[in-house]
Amino acid sequence: MPEAPPVQPLTPETRAFYCRVISQLNEAHAPYLVGGAYALGRYTGIERHTKDFDIFVCQRDFNKVMAVLADAGCSTTSLTFPHWLGKAHCGDDFIDVIFSSGNAIAEVDDEWFAYAVPGQVFELPVRLCPAEEIIWSKAFIMERERFDGADIMHLLRARAPQLDWQRLLRRFNSNWRVLLSHLLMFGYIYPGERASVPQWVMDELLARLQREMHEAPPSERLCRGPIVSREQYLTDIERWGYADARLLPHGRMKADDIRLWTDAITQPD
Repeated sequence: MPEAPPVQPLTPETRAFYCRVISQLNEAHAPYLVGGAYALGRYTGIERHTKDFDIFVCQRDFNKVMAVLADAGCSTTSLTFPHWLGKAHCGDDFIDVIFSSGNAIAEVDDEWFAYAVPGQVFELPVRLCPAEEIIWSKAFIMERERFDGADIMHLLRARAPQLDWQRLLRRFNSNWRVLLSHLLMFGYIYPGERASVPQWVMDELLARLQREMHEAPPSERLCRGPIVSREQYLTDIERWGYADARLLPHGRMKADDIRLWTDAITQPD
C-alpha cells in the first residue's frame, strides 16, 4: 500500500516566529483563535504545514491584534481585503488575520469564541476554531486550484457524532444545499460511516429539498457560483447577465469588495 507523502517540517526560523507570535498574543490577552492546518490537525490527526499561520478574530478586535503582531516583529501589517482578511509579514513568513471569508458569509462572531476548543500549538496554549465553524467556512471553497472538500470529509469522519448539528444548520441558513452536498459526498466516500451523521439531519435537509422542488423557481437570474468560486463564474456575471449573489442586497459584499477580490485572482499571495 502506498504511504502518504512525508510532512515537510517547518524551518527553525518559521517555528520560532510562530511561537513568538503565539506567546505575545497570549501575553497581551488578545482575543484570537487558531485555525487552518493546526486546528485541522487537532481534530483529524492529519499533520501538514502551510506557508502561513491562520488566526481568526472578530472584526472589532482586528486593529488590536495587528498591533500585537507588529510588536512581535512583523515588519508589515495590512488590511489586505477590507471585507475579510489582513496579513502580517516577517520576512518570508506571514500571519493571516481572518475576520470573515472571501465570500463574506462566514463572519467571525462571538459564537466562534464561545465554542472554541482549548489546545496546544508548538506546546503553547491556544484556543482553536470550533469544528462547526471550520466546516461552515471551508464548505464554500471550490476553486479550480483549491477545493476544501477533503478537509470537510475528514472533519466529518472524525467529529460528526460530536458536532452541534443545530448550530451547523443555523450557520448554513439559506445555503443549506451546500451542506447537503457535502453530506451526500460523505456518505459516498465513507459508506460504512454514513450513520455518524444523525438521521434527523439528513431527513431535515432532504425535506427542504423536496419542498423546494415543488416551489416555483425565482424569476430573477441569480448566480450563486461566485460564492463558491470567485473566478470560475465570472462569465456568468460579466457576459450572461446573471446577478452576483455576493453583492448586496443578495449577499453581504459591496461592489468595491468584489472588484478588489476579483483583481487579486492574478496576484501572488
